[in-house]
Amino acid sequence: MSVDADRPSTPRALRRLLPFVRPALPRLLAGMAAGLIAGLVALAIPQVLQVLVDSALQQGDASAVLPATLVIVGLGVLEAAAILVRRWLVLTPNTKVEASMRNALYEHLQELPVAFHDRWPSGQLLSRAVHDLNLIRRWLAFGLVLLVVNGVTVVVGAALLLAIDPLLGGVFLVSALPIWIVAMRFEKRYSRAARRSQDQAGDLATAVEESVHGIRVLKAFGRGPHALKKFERQAEELRGTEMEKARAIAFIWRWLTLIPDATLAVCLVIGVALAAQGQVTAGSLVAFFATATVLRFPLESIGFLLSFTLDARNATDRFFEVIDEPVLIGDPASPATIEKPAGRLEFRDVHFRYPDAPDGAPDLLDGIDLVLEPGETMALVGLTGSGKSTLTALPTRLYEVTGGSVLLDGVDVRDLRLGELRRHIAMAFEDATLFSDTVRENVLLGSRDGSDETMREALAVAQAQFVDDLPDGVDTVIGEEGLSLSGGQRQRLALARAVAAKPTVLVLDDPLSALDVETEELVEAALRRVLSSTTALVVAHRPSTVMLADRVAVLEEGRITAVGRHSDLLAENEHYRFVISSLDDEDTRDEPRDGDGPLDGPEDGQPRGDEDPRIADERTEVRA
Repeated sequence: MSVDADRPSTPRALRRLLPFVRPALPRLLAGMAAGLIAGLVALAIPQVLQVLVDSALQQGDASAVLPATLVIVGLGVLEAAAILVRRWLVLTPNTKVEASMRNALYEHLQELPVAFHDRWPSGQLLSRAVHDLNLIRRWLAFGLVLLVVNGVTVVVGAALLLAIDPLLGGVFLVSALPIWIVAMRFEKRYSRAARRSQDQAGDLATAVEESVHGIRVLKAFGRGPHALKKFERQAEELRGTEMEKARAIAFIWRWLTLIPDATLAVCLVIGVALAAQGQVTAGSLVAFFATATVLRFPLESIGFLLSFTLDARNATDRFFEVIDEPVLIGDPASPATIEKPAGRLEFRDVHFRYPDAPDGAPDLLDGIDLVLEPGETMALVGLTGSGKSTLTALPTRLYEVTGGSVLLDGVDVRDLRLGELRRHIAMAFEDATLFSDTVRENVLLGSRDGSDETMREALAVAQAQFVDDLPDGVDTVIGEEGLSLSGGQRQRLALARAVAAKPTVLVLDDPLSALDVETEELVEAALRRVLSSTTALVVAHRPSTVMLADRVAVLEEGRITAVGRHSDLLAENEHYRFVISSLDDEDTRDEPRDGDGPLDGPEDGQPRGDEDPRIADERTEVRA
């Protein structure tokens, strides 16, 4: 069965908007009523003209001209007022509909698991949140209202034409049959192109977002022309689809213009013949053609309204594609609580595999058994690809275990509310993500008290005193994703954010990788004080990070193969010695870290504002 056959009809698809539209429905219906009044008033003017021509002009009754003129002027003013009221009624409530839909989409995106965001390009989500919802708002305010108003106007106008003269009215109505045939063909042709166009626009937005985000990489490798060619290719595909839509619209407009004009020409010939035989009056002919003229826009608008409605339907489908995504990681129906959290973290026979893993492939984590006692610091080491970062994402349920369980103080983390769970467990990632906000807001993002004292303590632990040298101190707004800062500065702020949350369990995914040796030593010393009362799981990619730990767990091919003290594992475990030697090799191959290279320091070669001059002098001596 084809995809089109599986799709619900356009009315059924658009009906899904009703829960969001319901608050605005009274004013929307009132706007339709105002539009109908405007359309019916416009149809009344030809009837006044008929009376005027038949009485005043044919019978020579000049006294009827002025009253008829005043009536026509009054009807025109009434029509204009009704149109004004219609627009006033529908515009404001539909902006609220758009806002509620956008808020619902954003809230749902926050609730969806990380696995969803791994699959969906950000540009596609952005185009749905902005372009598609804007299109739906405009359709509700104009497309839907005009569709109803113009439809009723055409029906009433057709009845008036039949009342004026059945023969002429019948000819006019017969012409509607080919218009509907053309409209049906147009719907099939345009709908596919419209959906493809919206998807391609989302892909293009993704390409722009990725290029802007990675502009430093593109410039550094001289790949700007390559990115431009890729962008041009995608833009050309979108242009081709838009041209296909334009041809479809031109196709229907051709017939919507030709058929009514040809019909009026036929009616004119028949009408003149009937008038010559005395079967219709001159006033009836004037009223007939004036009414047909009023119906001209409603008939011609069929193409525009059809394309608009199909665009809105596709936008609605795209919106609900995201809304319909199930929230697989959520609060339990009967949540448990931890009255006095101690920080005991246990992985019990934990298995994990990604949803898109090929059939037959082994689990990425294959039966993890590991216990962290309250206040203990556990280092997690393993070769690249062994699953270290994935394991650290399981306690906070960024990903859900596919087998076994993760326990916090004896309670399965799936039995806790997500809010409570993530108050007890905080994370700092290797890839430090900051938000375009002040330093204060970034550091206190997960803090419960939000006090300056908490912020200052966290900044001191992370050795992030450089913030005081920023233009507005901790109230400085850092750029998008913190790219105005060096890599080490971003990592220190991300570490401070995790520390400021004052969690029971702290999960650190190699948060010191971008720091220079001296700063790392200072941070580690401060962390030892913090971790003395906090359970910590630390992913170690550098031997110096292992020194933070009370015990070390070795992760090998998805299993914990050894747990013990660093010195004991060095003496007893060959694989651990190999991993540690690999970490040493990686450490020597690392790119310049914060303060070690031109990418992170000021352009003039001066010491950074966040660097102690004594450290800079010692570094110079070491290098010499």
